[in-house]
Amino acid sequence: MDIQFGISTWVWTSPFNTESIGLFPKIKNLGFDVVEIPVEDPDIIDGKKVKEALDEHNLEAVVCGAFGPSRDFTHDDPGVHQQCFDYMDALMDFCTLWDIDFVAGPMYSAVGKARMVSPDQKKQEWERAVTNLRKVCQRASDRGLELAIEPLNRFESDLINTTGQAKQLVNDINHPAAKIMVDGFHMSIEEKSMEAAIRTAGDQLIHVQTSENYRGTPGTGQTDWESFRKGLEAVEYEGTVSIESFTSDNQELADAVCIWRPLATDQDEMAENGLKFLKQTFK
Repeated sequence: MDIQFGISTWVWTSPFNTESIGLFPKIKNLGFDVVEIPVEDPDIIDGKKVKEALDEHNLEAVVCGAFGPSRDFTHDDPGVHQQCFDYMDALMDFCTLWDIDFVAGPMYSAVGKARMVSPDQKKQEWERAVTNLRKVCQRASDRGLELAIEPLNRFESDLINTTGQAKQLVNDINHPAAKIMVDGFHMSIEEKSMEAAIRTAGDQLIHVQTSENYRGTPGTGQTDWESFRKGLEAVEYEGTVSIESFTSDNQELADAVCIWRPLATDQDEMAENGLKFLKQTFK
């Protein structure tokens, strides 16, 4: 496997803004190759300054979308769909500027939209996601980009919870730009086997996120890392394995992802120890 290691700026701060590039020297010094940039608000990010900082510190980047209620391709209101199209365009602008090949995230629906709905409504929302993401795929393809579609656990989404469901969504979208990413935290809740889930994604897997089952430091919880490793080896994964965890210091972010207590005694220490464990596990 040819793997690079990354970390999300959500480990330290939210929302990412131009001043957040001050984290880049630390991220590089800790030994990471890639910085994951969650774009909550495109308007507070000067893309050119971020590009200069990435180049200065010899870091690659990944763009991750943040999909709240106003960014929901399954919404009843087509106006909300348009807001989501505009947002995806902004993410793709950053990808082009920062030399990134894909946009990542649970872009099919709003995070936190978890309800029991009728089969007819579920079918309607699924079809909206398929139709709208096919349009996004075309826009992405025109720019030489792909979409890394992320399954979320049942408490954060009622549409796509497993890699198998993501695979079905990608098949229904039926566009070569539609690809899959996996997150070990969500897999630890929803999948019977991490290896089997990753094999299901197969050669459509283009990005991987990790943390522990409790969303903390990799290697300190109950995640089946051997199964995780075997899955990536089986599909001959080449790409980034990133740590995505969160700071409880930002109340708005903590509320959104249900972080009610610190997940580590020190965020830098979590990043350092997590990277050491990932390198031992996947290399």
